[in-house]
Amino acid sequence: MTRNRSLSVRSKKSHDSPAEKSAPKHRFTMASLRGMQQPELSKKLFKIIKSENHAIGAYESASRERISIASQISDWGEATGDDSISDISDKIGVLLSEIGEQEDLFAQNLEDYRSVLKQIRNTESSVQPSRDNKAKITDEIQKLKYKEPQSTKLVQLEQELVRAEAQNLVAEAQTRQKLKEAYDLHSAAVIERAEKQILLARHMRRLVQLLDDTPVVPGDVRPAFEHSAQARQVLNDAEEDLREWQPSFDPIASSATEMGSNLMPASVTGDSSTAEPSVVGGEDMAPAQLESPQEKREISGSTAVQGEGYQQQQQQQQL
Repeated sequence: MTRNRSLSVRSKKSHDSPAEKSAPKHRFTMASLRGMQQPELSKKLFKIIKSENHAIGAYESASRERISIASQISDWGEATGDDSISDISDKIGVLLSEIGEQEDLFAQNLEDYRSVLKQIRNTESSVQPSRDNKAKITDEIQKLKYKEPQSTKLVQLEQELVRAEAQNLVAEAQTRQKLKEAYDLHSAAVIERAEKQILLARHMRRLVQLLDDTPVVPGDVRPAFEHSAQARQVLNDAEEDLREWQPSFDPIASSATEMGSNLMPASVTGDSSTAEPSVVGGEDMAPAQLESPQEKREISGSTAVQGEGYQQQQQQQQL
């Protein structure tokens, strides 16, 4: 509810209001075809991301409908010719309209969460060839140990296995971090929407309490409505409460910044860098503004180079 907002929704009537716009239809697109061609894990995430897109569209549609209903209840109250009903219904319409706005804000926050899911999907898609290669190398090593235990090819295969494991470690760390980030955003959005709508609903109950429903016998005249100032104050209080609202939940801690550039915990290696190695590739990357300043710092070099560093460290330990 913005500051100095109008105390009525009747002046906002329009023949081409957003509520009259049809919701987007679910249709088969090239993106759907691309999702079918992805690895199994990425395919499952693709379905989740697509379903979330449909859900977000439903929340946006609910927001438009709620704002439209707010205007309708206000117009109906005015048409009754009853001053008390007209005043109360108009102010109820203002609160209902704000509830609709909160629904739209919730949809926007869910879009941020959905963008992080895309990052997880891209990571899974990028590392799948490495996972397949790791499984293939492992099988070859087992066969070679059984047939030719002294073969010099074993050393080469074990080096390739270390490199593949290093790439998988990077991907697994990123997936865990992004999963926490995604549902941190999701749960925070749910709590914000719930708390703000509860706040607005409580003020709506204060408005309803001002309406006198005492029966009037034939011949008597209902007293004039005397609570206009109180009803206006309810809207002012609701506006003030929304402006002063602060999150009431605890932040979700993350240990992702403790990972050093050589894939080992910084506390073990003494690496103070908080950079995050990246193996993510492909399209539909999430907006950069969703990441914190620490996450934006990327180390140089490819994943293969990271694997070589990990491999050399393992060989030194063996010596």
